[in-house]
Amino acid sequence: MEQIVNLLINGLATGMLIFLLAAGLTLIFGLMDVLNFAHGGFFAWGAYSGIWFYGVTGQYVLAILFAMFVGLVLGALTEKLIIKPVYGNHIQQILITLGFMLVLSELLKVIWGPNQLPAHAPEWLSGSWLIGDIIIIKYRVFIIVVGLIAFFTIHFILKKTRIGLIVRAGVMNKEMVEAMGIHIQKIFMLVFMVGASLAALSGLLLAPYSGVIYAEMGMDFAILAFIVVVIGGMGSFTGSLLAAILVGLSGSFMAYYVSELSIAVNMLLMILVLIFRPQGLFYGKG
Repeated sequence: MEQIVNLLINGLATGMLIFLLAAGLTLIFGLMDVLNFAHGGFFAWGAYSGIWFYGVTGQYVLAILFAMFVGLVLGALTEKLIIKPVYGNHIQQILITLGFMLVLSELLKVIWGPNQLPAHAPEWLSGSWLIGDIIIIKYRVFIIVVGLIAFFTIHFILKKTRIGLIVRAGVMNKEMVEAMGIHIQKIFMLVFMVGASLAALSGLLLAPYSGVIYAEMGMDFAILAFIVVVIGGMGSFTGSLLAAILVGLSGSFMAYYVSELSIAVNMLLMILVLIFRPQGLFYGKG
């Protein structure tokens, strides 16, 4: 029983990390129709900048805010300089953002060196709770809580606020929004910045979870994020959460029971979805 609970918590924590990364992709694609392969670069920069800031200040909460700020800045610069010239052209978007992600990865090596760097959770998140025979690791619970807070916060903004109404209207009909006198380009940049900030947050949260960070981590986890977006349904924010949890749980249980399939299981899920429900499992659920 305790092993099943541990696998559930591990899978949920992994799912939340993937969700935070995939949520930004979902927001960016849903409103802007942009395929952003540089998203993994924001993820890696969030990890490196946050861990560096934590090492300097010793304040993990401030490090989270700093990593998200770095994501906001990178998102604004990327949208302005890289994405804006290629709106409406998916082939150019893929090529230029993939190239930019490689640039971001190489810059990490220039600044922090090519070797892996250690990352540790703060003391107040280290260790575990013992409930009966069940060991619950504190940091994994922390990741789950942060992921849920992020989901409900953004879901509230999208559903209950004026800016959320504009974003949802822009997803359905950009021309109509512009005809009402709303500067859709500013909304585009705001959404892109929020998406990049969520990716940076995910990167920092992953760092103590995995114990090390490395420059190519963005590419590895960006692939998982794209799998989640496909499974959940392009543009479906709630679908990204549910698909990320599905991917996290399947990976956790498969790694324990059938380790040989732990890497392939997510690809198999995506292939099955593309065959039987190409619009995504949760398409249209917000």
